[in-house]
Amino acid sequence: MRDAHRVVVKVGSSSLTRDGGSLDVERLNALVEVLATRRETGSSVVLVSSGAIAAGITPLGLARRPRDLATQQAAASVGQGALVAAYSHAFGTHGLTVGQVLLTADDVTRRSHYANARRTLDRLLDLGVVPVVNENDTVATHEIRFGDNDRLAALVAHLVHADALVLLSDVDALYDGPPSREGTSRIPVVRDADDLSDVRIGGSGSAVGTGGMATKVEAAAIATGAGIPTVLTSTAQAAEALAGEDVGTFFAPTGSRRASRLLWLAHATSPRGRLVLDPGAVRAVVERRKSLLPAGIVSVEGTFTDGDPADLCRLDGHAVARGLVNYDSAELPGLLGRTTHELARELGPSYEREVVHRDDLVLL
Repeated sequence: MRDAHRVVVKVGSSSLTRDGGSLDVERLNALVEVLATRRETGSSVVLVSSGAIAAGITPLGLARRPRDLATQQAAASVGQGALVAAYSHAFGTHGLTVGQVLLTADDVTRRSHYANARRTLDRLLDLGVVPVVNENDTVATHEIRFGDNDRLAALVAHLVHADALVLLSDVDALYDGPPSREGTSRIPVVRDADDLSDVRIGGSGSAVGTGGMATKVEAAAIATGAGIPTVLTSTAQAAEALAGEDVGTFFAPTGSRRASRLLWLAHATSPRGRLVLDPGAVRAVVERRKSLLPAGIVSVEGTFTDGDPADLCRLDGHAVARGLVNYDSAELPGLLGRTTHELARELGPSYEREVVHRDDLVLL
C-alpha cells in the first residue's frame, strides 16, 4: 500500500456530510489534505466519491435522503455541482486540478462506451489531474446502475490498472461481530474467502448512503480477485492506511488481472433477460469457450434490445454465463434452433452472426 504508484480511494457519503445531509467542508478538506500529500510523493490518485445525493438534500429543503428515483436524481443534479466545486477548491489550494467523471453501468459494458471511459481516465492521470468519479445518478435508472460506489470503486481500480484500492467509510475496520459488542475483535487481514466463513457481515448503509459493510466486502472481493490489494478503514485513518500502517482490514490479492470489460460485465450489469440453452450449447460456452449460436437456444425470457446483457442458463435455470446479445428479444424466438447458414440463406447475410460473441461473454 505504501509503495503503490496508482491508488484508487473511495469515500462514502457519511464521511463527507453532516447529520442533516449537507456537505461537511472540514471533513472534505481533511481528506483532500491526505490525498494531496500522497500526490506529492509521485503517486497518481483516483477519487471515487459518493455524496452527490446527500449534498443535495439540504439545498432542496428535504428532511432526509429521498427514496424515489426521480427525487434522488434531482438531489444528485443539485448536489453533484456543490460536491465537485468543493473538491476543486480544496485540491486547488494544493496546486492540483480535478476532473469530474460520471459513469453509468452502460458506459463501461457497451463496447463503444467502454474504451472511451478508459481512455479518458488514463489521459486525465497522464495530465496530472485528480479524477473525481461518481455514478451518474442524474440519469441512471434502477436497471442500469451500480447500486453503490464501493463496487464502482473496485471496478474503476481495475479499469485504470491501479496498484491498490482504499475503501473509506465511518467504520474503521471489518470486525468478527458487531463492533459495539464486548469482546468483538478487528480482523486485520483477510487472505481469502475462508477467513470470513465464520463472520456475519451485515449493514445496509447510513441514512445518507447506500453502501453497508456487505457491499464493501463484495467490492474488496472484486478488486482482490483481479489482483488488487485493498484496505477497508475509516476516513479518519486514511493517511495511516495509505502509509501502509496496521489499520483497518487488509484484503490480500487472490487472483490475477483479466480483461476489464469482462469484469464490468460480470459485476456491474443486471441481466435484462435470460437465454435458456440446451446441454450441448452449455458445454460449448462453458468448456470450449465458444460463441452462442441460435441453434443452441431453447427459449428466451425477458425483454431486451441489441447490446443488452442477458444471462445464459442451463435447462434447470442456473445461470452459467452473462453476455451482450446481438438481437432483441422480439426477433430472437423466430431464430431458435436454426443454424446461422440457414438463417443467412433465408433472411440475408446479416443473420450469419452469433447471438452472443465469445468476446462479449463472461462465465459466472
